[in-house]
Amino acid sequence: MSHSIAYYRVSTLDQSVDAQREALGGQFDEEFIDEGVSGAIMAADRPAFARLLAHARRGDTLCVYAIDRLGRDALDVQATVRLLIDKGITVDVRGLGPITGDAGKLIVAVLAQMAEIERNRIKERCDAGRVAARISLVATGRTHRGKTSLGRPTAANAAEVASWRREHRASIKDAAAHFGISTTSVKRYCGSVGTAAVAEQG
Repeated sequence: MSHSIAYYRVSTLDQSVDAQREALGGQFDEEFIDEGVSGAIMAADRPAFARLLAHARRGDTLCVYAIDRLGRDALDVQATVRLLIDKGITVDVRGLGPITGDAGKLIVAVLAQMAEIERNRIKERCDAGRVAARISLVATGRTHRGKTSLGRPTAANAAEVASWRREHRASIKDAAAHFGISTTSVKRYCGSVGTAAVAEQG
């Protein structure tokens, strides 16, 4: 019996797959989710995707939010889609539809290359923005967007979070709920404070 399978990936634990799930809008027999897994990792090396490859059978349909979810770069996407199609699995990409056979492989090759070009353009724009921000910060004390520092703003005081967690013997999850921040932030704050304390003692 064939199954409909959904695959989702987000780069950080702070992100949610809900938007991808809603966009696909289907009731799937099974879902495989890679959370906190960078897009720079080969598809076959991602834990959930590796399980998907081992589990999917001929006649199944794999649904994904975008073509770039299927690989690290254009070559990896093509290899992954070729592997799936050769196993008799239909790949259904949102906005594109089912991909099968040799024609499907050709379409994927073109789309994957376009997606990679766009990612490189975005990276170039981000790199240029960081350079401009750094130059402006040195010259004026503010970035070209008016910020007083580079990077993301701190969601809470690291020392305060670590201290509260120690005093209350709280879990990471409890500390995150208390301060209204992510569990990832709690881990980062507690880790950084611990490292600083060790350095002071040395």
